[in-house]
Amino acid sequence: MQKMWTLLLIVLLSSPLFPQGGEANVPGPSFKDVLELKSIGSPVISPCGSHILFTVREVDWDKNGDDTEIWLSRDQGEPFQLTRTLDGSSSSPSWSPDGKWISFLASRGDKGQQIYLIRPDGGEAFKVTDFAEGINSYIWFPSAKSFVFSATNPQTDMLKSREKDYGRFEIEDGEYRLTHLWTVKIDINNPSEAKPLTSSEEFTVGSYDLSPDGTKIAFDHRPDPLINSSTKADISILDINSGEITPIVTQPGSDGNPEWSPDGKWIVFRTKMGDNRYFINSELARIPAQGGQIEILTKSFDENPNLIDWKKQGIYFSASERVFIRLYHLDPSTGKIEKLSGFPENISGISFADDGNTIAFSGYDRTTLREIYTTKIDHIKLKVLTHFTEEVSDWRLGTREVIIWKSKDGTPIEGILWKPADFDPKKTYPLLVNIHGGPTGTSRPVLVSGGVYPYVQWLSKGALILQPNYRGSAGYGESFRSLNVGNLGVGDMWDVESGVKYLIDQGIVNSDQVGAMGWSQGGYISAFLSTNSTMFKALSVGAGISNWVTYYVNTDIHPFTRHYLKATPWEDMEVYKKTSPMTNINKAQTPTLIQHGEFDRRVPIPNAYELYQGLQDIGVPVKLIVYKDFGHGISRPKEQLASQWHNWQWFAKYIWNEDVEIPIEQKSKK
Repeated sequence: MQKMWTLLLIVLLSSPLFPQGGEANVPGPSFKDVLELKSIGSPVISPCGSHILFTVREVDWDKNGDDTEIWLSRDQGEPFQLTRTLDGSSSSPSWSPDGKWISFLASRGDKGQQIYLIRPDGGEAFKVTDFAEGINSYIWFPSAKSFVFSATNPQTDMLKSREKDYGRFEIEDGEYRLTHLWTVKIDINNPSEAKPLTSSEEFTVGSYDLSPDGTKIAFDHRPDPLINSSTKADISILDINSGEITPIVTQPGSDGNPEWSPDGKWIVFRTKMGDNRYFINSELARIPAQGGQIEILTKSFDENPNLIDWKKQGIYFSASERVFIRLYHLDPSTGKIEKLSGFPENISGISFADDGNTIAFSGYDRTTLREIYTTKIDHIKLKVLTHFTEEVSDWRLGTREVIIWKSKDGTPIEGILWKPADFDPKKTYPLLVNIHGGPTGTSRPVLVSGGVYPYVQWLSKGALILQPNYRGSAGYGESFRSLNVGNLGVGDMWDVESGVKYLIDQGIVNSDQVGAMGWSQGGYISAFLSTNSTMFKALSVGAGISNWVTYYVNTDIHPFTRHYLKATPWEDMEVYKKTSPMTNINKAQTPTLIQHGEFDRRVPIPNAYELYQGLQDIGVPVKLIVYKDFGHGISRPKEQLASQWHNWQWFAKYIWNEDVEIPIEQKSKK
């Protein structure tokens, strides 16, 4: 019965009977304006350091998707669009080692994406591969005459025959397709036949890297591609000429993302040295290319380092530092780690030229959208190549402040406070709390945020927005990330409520107009607030966990629960009860909107139905929106637009006491 009511609700919300209402009633830029902002991808700098490729993603409303194309800044000049894939996207751009060609992945009438080549000065692109079901990733050989690429094996003839005779079914954890490495030579006239480099049925290939001389490949692999097998990843070296594979890292736990040193003598890789709990720091380690003793390089660094590149000047990695993303230099001979300064507050996608000194990267701070920059490492002088922030130059976007308060147990908690453009410290404002996912995510000070929540419009309406980096968030060290182990929900609630109380005590928040929302782990914390807190007037639970037992037996990442709750339900049911929102469902009183993807495997939809039914049973106002054909995230623009309207409508009703009609365009009858 509950599913019938949910389906009826979805039909009503999408039917022409739902009355029209103009988006003109929404202050600030429209929801569509925000969703239509272009999104910049990671840059790729040419070997000489003069030219820079990057991707730009734009919304395609007609196809209810997006289109990603490659742009080029030649001689660090004004960028222009290089590719135009009419029925799909172009992605994964790369320069040939001699700088004469640009390669990219695209699906142009093929079964899957293939490797294409185009000249830097433009012209028609030609296809290099014509591989069964498409290419996953690729790397140029140093000779610039061929590629190594990874691809997933096609469906076997046996499975095709079985489907023909018995229909479609799958044995859980027992059926999958492996990924392997291939090589293909470049022929400008016709796609060449690819040749396999690995083919074993005993492993599937993950990340890989070519040696500087192009004779060997370092790659990580695990027994199968199942998500929970990631903890079994090892590293081996493939000799391309002989085909011999030599294991070099075979210790327990996950070891991966191998990269060669510039001289080809070492392999640097990511590892947790056998401890794969989600909240434990990962490390960068190195090992001789022929195998030997593993040396941890980041013992003194208390965060998760993300390897970027190993150049003759040393190893470069990025990592979170509180709410910011920084660039670091590691000297492998001394172990000294240096944070590099002079960059925007947050940087990513760092790409090095051959000199190891010239870089391109994407960056942003609280006053800009993401832009593409270039500079020299030894003399930081930023040059910005794009100007996408101009798209919002006439928007009144207010300010973003990093604030800190103490939680119930005295733990310092940091967060981002968004203030409207006309903020007056002598007035009180409605407050909306947005809780990030993870839990090892991080809220950062950004100028504009889209997705499923209408931040910009709430600011324009005169609300404050608080984004707490509750215990468990990344950027504050391993001990902080471990604070909610065995205490999920409980400690998280302390952090959120104390942040709200801090702002109320500052005299800038109206305690009668406070709401909260979040997706994934943020949705779980919102659900926990719905049954354990009386501080909020409205809540929105996005893809949230309502019962840890329900979650444990349904999710695709069972170890997550065992790591954070330190037991299975059958070993310690009490900790599952303590941390589950459903345990105190009879205490719930806050009107709650629930949003969930129909085919979510990370937080399966039974969690939504359980909370929905429980709130209905005790008479708490509740609405469940099921987004059809989606998994854990809402990724298509029309459904993102719908989810923004659903949140806008819900909080308008319970925070501002306003009835909002969601506009439905009704075509006139001829």
